[in-house]
Amino acid sequence: MTGTRVQLGLERLLEDPALIKGRRVAVLVNQASVTAEFEPAWRAVAAAGAEVVRIFAPEHGLWGIAQDMEAVAGEREPLLDVPVVSLYGSSAGSVAPQREHLADLDALVIALPDIGCRYYTFAATMAHAMAGCEAAGVEVIVCDRPNPLGGITIEGGPVEPACRSFVSELPVPVRHGMTLGELALLVRSARHRELSLSVITCEGWGRDQWWDSTGLPWVAPSPNLPSLTAATVYAGACLVEATNLSEGRGTTRPFQLLGAPWLDADTLAGRMNAADLPGVRFRVTRFRPEFGKHSGKVCEGVEWHVTDREAMRPLEVGVRLLAQVRALHPKEFAWRREAYEFVADVPAIDLLTGSPGARAVIEGRADATALFTAWRSHSDEFRAQRGTFLLYPVPGGAHSRGSSDD
Repeated sequence: MTGTRVQLGLERLLEDPALIKGRRVAVLVNQASVTAEFEPAWRAVAAAGAEVVRIFAPEHGLWGIAQDMEAVAGEREPLLDVPVVSLYGSSAGSVAPQREHLADLDALVIALPDIGCRYYTFAATMAHAMAGCEAAGVEVIVCDRPNPLGGITIEGGPVEPACRSFVSELPVPVRHGMTLGELALLVRSARHRELSLSVITCEGWGRDQWWDSTGLPWVAPSPNLPSLTAATVYAGACLVEATNLSEGRGTTRPFQLLGAPWLDADTLAGRMNAADLPGVRFRVTRFRPEFGKHSGKVCEGVEWHVTDREAMRPLEVGVRLLAQVRALHPKEFAWRREAYEFVADVPAIDLLTGSPGARAVIEGRADATALFTAWRSHSDEFRAQRGTFLLYPVPGGAHSRGSSDD
């Protein structure tokens, strides 16, 4: 851990609240939107002199209670006595703020956490909110936070139009290496050029820093990301959601575990470890989910053990892992049949990865090396494209832009 902790954009806004003082604002936040002293963002913004008239909450709700893809109803925040408007309901239309919820605002303050992965829906929620604010003439103020996985490694391919959904809303690779503020600048440039946007940068964060070197506390951004380790493997382990395998929900190690009652875990672990993939090993285990897939049943499984997080490429590992499971259990393995993030007519694995390419590899119909080569080529192209929007220097490389974009 560094001797001097990173200062959050939220804290910098509170130190100099000129952008919000005396203005009618809403905040887009959840329970992890806290200062380093654990003060909830919505209460801190109100204490700094803003008139907070409404709180918007992303998937899982303001307090992070709801499970994945669970519709969340509105409520009231008791201390401020203001409505909490859910931006995750039972239909695709629920993920964007309604015009009437923006019409009385001067500004929307966004202080959401993120984990640096395109599937994680909070950045998509931000993008939908930006669209609504542009139409309503409301300024957006993004209080930036470090990317927990650092800002260097990029992994994944493009999103094909037919695969665009709430988990592939942003035009970025799966692991994009950007902060939420940088993503806001990218989205504004691509889609919302008339939007008034200010980004309050972090102070003291370098792109080579993971969360555990920032001096900031880890507050679970959602129910099944209790640790940085879970977030580290998420880009690959989340692919398990697209199958009938348990991804460890209902256990104390969600996303670190994979299994099913019918899985031959010893053979799976042996094959994965024999592949000698950089930065990860798999250990045979048993677990019993208390909810979710295979609830109440003992699953044979494997656990991800990260040995070198800089070297590991979790997305590629996740594809290889599912390919091995399907090869071992062609009759038992199955793709998710239920709608995924409001989409029922496109396989969930395609929505997550952005194209049918990974599904073809997992099903044994295409070569993994060719897919990963294409993904790496796209990531290299994106690395060059994203430079315009970077707010923090790349070590030994490109220069950052300014601290805000008004």
